[in-house]
Amino acid sequence: MTKTIALIGTFDSKGKEFLFVKELIESLGFHTFTIHSGVFDSPFTPDVSNEDVAFAGGGNIRSIVKQKDRAQATEILSKGMENLLPKLFEAGKFDGVLSFGGTGGTSIATPGMRALPIGVPKVMVSTVASGNTQPYVGTSDIVMIPSIVDVAGLNTISTKIFTNAVFAICGMLQFEDKTKVEHKPLIAATMFGLTTPCINYAKEYLEDRGYEVLIFHATGIGGKTMEHLIENGFFEGVLDITTTEWADETVGGILAAGPNRLEAASKHGVPQVVSVGAMDMVNFGPRNTVPKQFDGRNFYQHNPTVTLMRTTVEENQQIAKNMAERLNKSTGYTTLMFPLKGFSGLDIEGQQFFGPEEDQALISTLRDKIDQNKIEIMEEDLHVNDKEFAILAAEKLLQLIEKKKGEVEGDNIN
Repeated sequence: MTKTIALIGTFDSKGKEFLFVKELIESLGFHTFTIHSGVFDSPFTPDVSNEDVAFAGGGNIRSIVKQKDRAQATEILSKGMENLLPKLFEAGKFDGVLSFGGTGGTSIATPGMRALPIGVPKVMVSTVASGNTQPYVGTSDIVMIPSIVDVAGLNTISTKIFTNAVFAICGMLQFEDKTKVEHKPLIAATMFGLTTPCINYAKEYLEDRGYEVLIFHATGIGGKTMEHLIENGFFEGVLDITTTEWADETVGGILAAGPNRLEAASKHGVPQVVSVGAMDMVNFGPRNTVPKQFDGRNFYQHNPTVTLMRTTVEENQQIAKNMAERLNKSTGYTTLMFPLKGFSGLDIEGQQFFGPEEDQALISTLRDKIDQNKIEIMEEDLHVNDKEFAILAAEKLLQLIEKKKGEVEGDNIN
């Protein structure tokens, strides 16, 4: 069956460019499904008009034209795309989506792309692709391609970039993976480079018992993505060993995952084992980018682009309060585990971040603030990367999963 590519764009201002792309796609044997996201009339008749998009966003395109308010127009059209695009996909109108644009066009197209299921090919060619793409990509799998030059006109560079983007999405749709994958119950796990041994041990243990472990790098967006997938019911359990994103959120590092980190599993009753992996550090970029307020602190140059800073007693006390506030929303099936001999590969005797006093400040504050009527606390005289600690955490998670299954089955019988 011939695949269809949805082509989203401001056809009013970039009609020539999108017609070039449309014709190229069709010359390769694919169908196109055009969606006009601009304010004014398109030079060709699209499959979905800007009037349809505006209506889906709660607005009227004629009113938008009269008001001449670019910010309002972008807000309405982006909301319309977010509401409309998943409905069009569910109706079978397209198989993948491609768009080109500057900041405005990117802001309109990507909310709709983010609303599509993971795995649906999504390509955004944008002038902002080499900058901070988090507002556009979010927790989705959008592929961002730098446009190099503005998406304005057909020239030597733009036509090459447009062509490469078309080839990319056509390849995604043409070469499907035929491998049959055994579907196993999923467990989410969080990892940092400095907690890798722990997660590797736990992963092997869980996979030997029939689970598939999806690992999320605790880099801010990794934690956000995991929380989003927990919210959407993907996981049987969560092995949240590496909660370092709360250190960045509290102290001001660059890998914060936002104030809702640690909430999804607690609120939705997903069995979880939580620990304090890599909580001995706050993350910054190159050394010269670290804010002046932290001069004189204990730093470790992880690599040329990552500078780590040791957390203090006072910071750990505040981090613990923030974590406890989220974990106390638990509706059950939560265990908090403390590795008493260190939180990361740097927090061990002989390494630069070894700090028993700082660690104890975090542990004692969490112990005091956690509602132990809801949450079990386990304290182990082990390092986070010890195999024994990893196996204990994995075993405890399996116990919580079985406990929930038993209670759910009991409720169904009753």
